[in-house]
Amino acid sequence: MTSPSGMPSRRQLLTGAAAAVVAGPLVAAVPAQAAGHGQPKTYDLTVLGTSDTHGNVFNWDYYRDKEYDDSAHNDVGVAKVATLVNQIRAERKGKATLVLDAGDTIQGTPLATFYAKQEPITSTGERHPMARAMNVIDYDAITLGNHEFNYGLPLLDLWIRQLGFPALAANAVKARSGKPAFTPYVIKKVSLGHGAPSLRVGILGLTNPGVAIWDKANVEGKLRFEDMIATAAKYVPIMRDHGADIVLISAHGGDNGVSSYGDLLPNENPTALIAQQVPGIDAILFGHAHNEVVEKFVANEATGELVLLSEPSKWGQRVTRMDFTLSRERGRWKVTAKHATMLNTNTVVEDPKVVAAVKAQHDKTVAYINQVVATSVVELSAEQSRYVDTPILDFINKVQTDTVAAAMVGTPQAGLPVLSIAAPFSRTALFPAGDVKIKDLAGLYIYDNTLEAVVLTGAEVRAYLEYSAKYFRTLAPGAPVDPAAISDPAVPDYNYDTFSGVDYEIDISKPVGQRITVLNHAGTTTPVADTDQFVVAVNNYRRSGGGGFPGIVKTQVYNAQQEIRQLLIDWAQAKGSIDPADFFQQNWRLVREGVPVF
Repeated sequence: MTSPSGMPSRRQLLTGAAAAVVAGPLVAAVPAQAAGHGQPKTYDLTVLGTSDTHGNVFNWDYYRDKEYDDSAHNDVGVAKVATLVNQIRAERKGKATLVLDAGDTIQGTPLATFYAKQEPITSTGERHPMARAMNVIDYDAITLGNHEFNYGLPLLDLWIRQLGFPALAANAVKARSGKPAFTPYVIKKVSLGHGAPSLRVGILGLTNPGVAIWDKANVEGKLRFEDMIATAAKYVPIMRDHGADIVLISAHGGDNGVSSYGDLLPNENPTALIAQQVPGIDAILFGHAHNEVVEKFVANEATGELVLLSEPSKWGQRVTRMDFTLSRERGRWKVTAKHATMLNTNTVVEDPKVVAAVKAQHDKTVAYINQVVATSVVELSAEQSRYVDTPILDFINKVQTDTVAAAMVGTPQAGLPVLSIAAPFSRTALFPAGDVKIKDLAGLYIYDNTLEAVVLTGAEVRAYLEYSAKYFRTLAPGAPVDPAAISDPAVPDYNYDTFSGVDYEIDISKPVGQRITVLNHAGTTTPVADTDQFVVAVNNYRRSGGGGFPGIVKTQVYNAQQEIRQLLIDWAQAKGSIDPADFFQQNWRLVREGVPVF
């Protein structure tokens, strides 16, 4: 592992249109196996894949302002991906090698946010750091992920123009005409040498339909996101008709077949279903779920052919390697074998060319996040925020409540109580006693969400809390409680919400849906009635349907497009001091039969 300077660290180891055809590099390949005794020659193709790099160029944790490390000693960043790609290209010199990515590239780190928000490339014209880094690697194609749409279409369009390779999204179409909004696919010609005809590799890109919910404000009326399975079924035959000998899909969708938003939109995670239902696909590189799936085969129900699937984790921690063996039979190329392996970026140092390309932007980002914005009178930690009401989450709720309450003055909702929703995004977020920097606030609120507000009834608040409470495992009274295992692993931390502005208890000994045993107006013993009304401050992701929470998808009474992270920074700067006495209200707790768990 290396620092952004490229110097070895303590853990360095030893070692366009629907029928678009893009000509790739003519890379000769020697036969994988010499012919003999009448057997046909075989040739090989290697496809390398990344996904969900999320703005990680360097092996750097911006929230802690030091080299990235985790309990498994993973490394992150495209700079390390580049080294692995270079190694394999060198190893396979004279052989065919393609490099793909399955999306979620330009969001996820303060580096990416800086060039989308603080100094947006749409204002400065500067090349985005992820464009700089990925151009050094020279990808053959990438797919747009849902987070590519977070900053609006103008920034996305400029980023795509800055790339030296195609950005694909076949199922994103123009809302009015239904025509492709981005390049659906490419067909790359790859020379296999030794007098063999070129191999034509079709690459189809599929983005996630959830964009229509998660970035509704950016795409509504402009783009429509069609079913990934149906889109594959439409384009695979077209690609074959246009001469594709082998068809690869780069898909930003997981493989479990379920959706966080239910059946409101086409399936969020249909990759295995695509392989099963659409004939003519050889392999799928996929992402979105941040899982490591080394090699998975799915039989196509029409042909019986096995489709190879692989997902390379997240943040540049892994690189998928797919290897294909091909032979020429009766004038056609045929895949005779295929398999996948996974490469770990913690085995290499950062590529100096990528480091050089992005170092100045990294340094500017580091300087920005180290600005002091306030002083905290005590240390505030998010470590227990999932299961104990903690001041650091109430800090978020205080800022959101104040902002929305001020906006309600003079409106029909002015007399309603204002509630606020916050989720424990990070278990490691910390405000130290003393100086609090932008990086500390960014570490608490790691997403680029904006603040909105809606009106909910008491019944809707209760239903929302019941849905949120499914986060916890069921634990009988008296059963031992392990805080590390108190939550259902199927529910991510960001899909567990806490409320301020009402007092409530969550009984984790009861079945899901029957856990909110107390729900009172703040500071009273007066139960919330089903017909009571509240203004509820909520982020745009949740209000748009992210996580599938009930009752929240409705017309906003507040939506000033203010970024929550910046509101936290502005509040802290204005106050100068972060003191729990100004905002902490212990208003919820976990219980079993009325007895507090903690």
